[in-house]
Amino acid sequence: MANKWFETVAVAQRRAERRLPRSVYGALVAGSEKGLTARDNLAAFDELGFAPHVAGLAPTRDQSTTVMGQAVSMPVLISPTGVQAVHPEGEVAVARAAANRGVAMGLSSFASRPIEAVTAVNAQVLFQLYWSGTRETMVQRLERARAAGAVGIILTLDWSFANGRDWGSPWIPERVNLRALARLAPEAFARPGWTWSYAKTGHFPDLTTPNMAAPGSPAPTFFGAYYEWMQSPPASWADVAWLRSQWDGPFMVKGVSRVDDAKRVVDAGATALSVSNHGGNNLDGTPAAIRWLPSVVDAVGGQVEVLLDGGVRRGSDVVKALALGARAVMIGRAYLWGLAANGQAGVENVLDLLRGGVDSTLLALGRSSVAELNRDDVVLPPGFRRSAGS
Repeated sequence: MANKWFETVAVAQRRAERRLPRSVYGALVAGSEKGLTARDNLAAFDELGFAPHVAGLAPTRDQSTTVMGQAVSMPVLISPTGVQAVHPEGEVAVARAAANRGVAMGLSSFASRPIEAVTAVNAQVLFQLYWSGTRETMVQRLERARAAGAVGIILTLDWSFANGRDWGSPWIPERVNLRALARLAPEAFARPGWTWSYAKTGHFPDLTTPNMAAPGSPAPTFFGAYYEWMQSPPASWADVAWLRSQWDGPFMVKGVSRVDDAKRVVDAGATALSVSNHGGNNLDGTPAAIRWLPSVVDAVGGQVEVLLDGGVRRGSDVVKALALGARAVMIGRAYLWGLAANGQAGVENVLDLLRGGVDSTLLALGRSSVAELNRDDVVLPPGFRRSAGS
């Protein structure tokens, strides 16, 4: 039997591309318009260098930290991602993997599995909300998350409904009915491993969003939930403060780039923010998240926890973000490639790779703990940083 272990996230991505139907893989690659932001999220990490030591290195290294009140074994969190037609167990497999590796998990409102099934296997679930629907609807979702045992809330605001991709967007049906199956059949037959994994369960992805369901109502389809979101007036800062007041625990605002927005997040009472551009799926041409990170940390890092979400593929990337002031990073596509490549074990494989990469980088930098990292550990080229709204 072939060895299912992979040595880098890039290898996992190649395996995912070979295993997933073209439309599913294309949806995960995502990006918008020309893909400038999605590419820069990766390229920016390559521009950062290290300043290693050669003697007096720490014989042991500690990666443990706390994020949003949660003790975690390393400074990596699972970022919430939408409907996962990647693997039959979807977010439940991801949650088990995260729990086994001592990592907290963000769960999307647009997830394919209900929050109750996810909190049943991971006690460190952060429930993600969009500003979607009425205030009453959002309070209902908060109450459901609270009842299910969620330990924190992530409010995602970095989305402007950009559409169109120069390389073409995948066809995604609203429901997997006979007509959709007929159209998708060539893709499915070309990926027998993925097809068989679902066939064994007796069903194909239903593309619904159970966490967006109203009490006593069936789960809306992804496009039904997306339409509600699109039709909802954008949140004001007063709305953000109001939503935060409805939750008495840790509360993150995800999607910050500008310093003035970061300060408003603090004013709204949030306990954390994530510097993010929605994985390059938002306004194309927005610089990589890590380019904004130092300015945001300088402005508000002493008042809220600052996380980085976007482009992390290696443990050394994690260290670069921490050295520039992030409390932790969030990963999205990286764990989805692992899930596609080998299910729960593939997600654990990705987390193990990141842990190993963090450890070897700490060793070379002479640091005994992630808490010791600082900007002296990295080399920033001229013009790397971006700042706006200061």
